[in-house]
Amino acid sequence: MKRKGTFLFLCFLAYAVIGWCYEVVLEVFIYQWGFSNRGFLFGPYCPVYGFGALLLLFCLGKIKGQWKWYSPLLVFLGAVFLTTALELATSYAMEAAIGHWQWDYTKYAFQFEGRIALNPSIRFGLGSLFFLYVVQPVLEKIFACLGENRCTKLAAVLFGVVFIDFIATMVYRVL
Repeated sequence: MKRKGTFLFLCFLAYAVIGWCYEVVLEVFIYQWGFSNRGFLFGPYCPVYGFGALLLLFCLGKIKGQWKWYSPLLVFLGAVFLTTALELATSYAMEAAIGHWQWDYTKYAFQFEGRIALNPSIRFGLGSLFFLYVVQPVLEKIFACLGENRCTKLAAVLFGVVFIDFIATMVYRVL
């Protein structure tokens, strides 16, 4: 399956769910803060991870595919830059939309306004290597096995669910 809208949406949603799971694991098992829905929407997904994944695919996919000895280093550095820029932009967008952003890095060393910090940026860079070199090829195989017709139907249903969730979130949390 080529990188059509259906494929990109399914990748977006897969990484949004994976990102939500990552956030919950950090919160519950690593930091032991207890469970809370880490996403902005009601469902178990963090759209910023989906957007970040698509950004990485578009910007770093070709570098990753070159398989030169330095490719992983370039992918890591590019991912650190791109994910940090996305996180910073997202914090400003969320603050404009709802009055705050959903994380606080003020206690981290090497942070900026509590919006971004070196520690999470490095984790996002490492996670991006795993995502691009391991998870993405598996997702592509899964989507290929499902076939374009099933993927289109699946994407339509999931889009409906996310759209309803978005509307409900806007009504409940913003208005």
